[in-house]
Amino acid sequence: MAGLPPVPQPIGIFGQFIAQQPETLILKEKVLSLTGDSFSIKLQNGTPILQVEGKVMSLSGRKTVRDMAGNHLFDIVKEHFHIHTTFAIKDPQDRKIMEVKSKFQLLGSKAIGTFTSSNGKAEELQMKGNWFDTTADITDEAQSGIVVARINRKLLSGKDILFGQQTYALQVAPGVDMALMVAMCIAMDEKNNEK
Repeated sequence: MAGLPPVPQPIGIFGQFIAQQPETLILKEKVLSLTGDSFSIKLQNGTPILQVEGKVMSLSGRKTVRDMAGNHLFDIVKEHFHIHTTFAIKDPQDRKIMEVKSKFQLLGSKAIGTFTSSNGKAEELQMKGNWFDTTADITDEAQSGIVVARINRKLLSGKDILFGQQTYALQVAPGVDMALMVAMCIAMDEKNNEK
C-alpha cells in the first residue's frame, strides 16, 4: 500500500496525533465487547495509539476515545433530529469540536466533516465511499481536492461475518490529524451499522 503524499498545510486539532510520515492505522472492532462497539486502533506495525470504548444502552451510541495513557480526548455522539445522519465529536467538556454529517448521494455514500484546525483555519473534509462502503477517500476540497486519508475495509473473514466485526485500514497523509480521521472512519462505520 503506497503512502499518501503530505498535505501542503497541517490539518487537525490534536497536535500529538498529526502524522509525521505516511501512516496506516488498523481499526479493529472488538468481538463481543461488553461495553458496546469498541475498537482497538494500532499503527500498522502493531503499536497501539488510541482506544475507543462504546457505551451500552446509550441512545446516542456514545463512543469515548482515549490515548494510550488513558487521557480522554473526545466522544463521538450521534445527534438526533437531523434529516441526514449527523455525528458530533465533543471534547471532555461536552463542547462540539467537529461535526460529521452525511449527505444524500444516489450511488455510494458521502459525508462532510467540519471543524476548526488548531491554527484557527475552518476545515471542511469530504468523505466519499463506494456503493458497498468498503472504501472511502477523505479529501480537502480547499486544498485542490487532495486526499488526506483513505479508508479500506478489509475483506470479511468468517469471524467477521459471524460476529459482525469490522476491520478497517486507514491511511493518513503526513500533516493530518490521525485522531480526527479515526473519528470520521468510526462515524462511517456507525452509519453503515444503521443499514
